[in-house]
Amino acid sequence: AASAVGAPVLGGDLSAGATLQLAVTVVGSTGRWLGRGGARAGDGLWVTGALGGARAALLAWQEGREPDPRAREAFARPYPRLAAGQWLAQAGARAMIDLSDGLAGDAAHLAASSGLRMRVELDRVPLHPSIPLDDPHAAVFLAARGGEDYELLAAMSPIFTEREAAAMTSQTGVALTRIGAVEEGEGAQLMLGGTAVTLDSFSHFT
Repeated sequence: AASAVGAPVLGGDLSAGATLQLAVTVVGSTGRWLGRGGARAGDGLWVTGALGGARAALLAWQEGREPDPRAREAFARPYPRLAAGQWLAQAGARAMIDLSDGLAGDAAHLAASSGLRMRVELDRVPLHPSIPLDDPHAAVFLAARGGEDYELLAAMSPIFTEREAAAMTSQTGVALTRIGAVEEGEGAQLMLGGTAVTLDSFSHFT
C-alpha cells in the first residue's frame, strides 16, 4: 500500500499504560482538513469498494484452508483510496473514516466524533466477491465485522445522489454505494431486514 503511492514506512507503535502519551508525525499538508467530526443529521452514508475480502482470507487461514485468490489479494495488497478520498472531499464530504477496524466499529467512531447516530442498512453493504453467499446473513455479518478493508465511509450532503456516485466511479474507477444515513442520536445503529443487530469489530486492546 505504501509503495503504491511512493510513501516510506517510518514505523509506528501501539501500547496501553497508566499515563497519556502523545506521538505526532507530520508527513504532509492539506488545504482542507477532513476528519470524522463534521457529519450532519440528514447526510447520507456512502462506502467505497466492497467489504470483507481481507477477513474472508483471514478466516480461511484460521480454518486451515487456502483463501480465494481475490480474498488473499485484498488481505495482502490493500490499495489506499487516495483518489477516491480526494474526490469525495472535493465533492463536499462532511466527515470520513477508513475502514481499518471494520464497518461496525468505524461507523461508531464516526458517530462519536460527530455527536450523531450512524444508521447503517446492512442489506446495502457491498460484499467482496470472494465471500461465500450460501448464507446471506453470515456473508453480511462477515463483511460488516471485517477489518483491514481500508475502504472509506463518508458522510455526504443529502443532495449527493447516485448520479454523483456514478461520476466518481467513472473518474476514479472505485465503486461508491449508499448504505445508510446520519440521524439525531448516538452510536452506530446496524439494521438488517428492518431489525437492529449488534456486531463487534476489532479492538486494539482486547
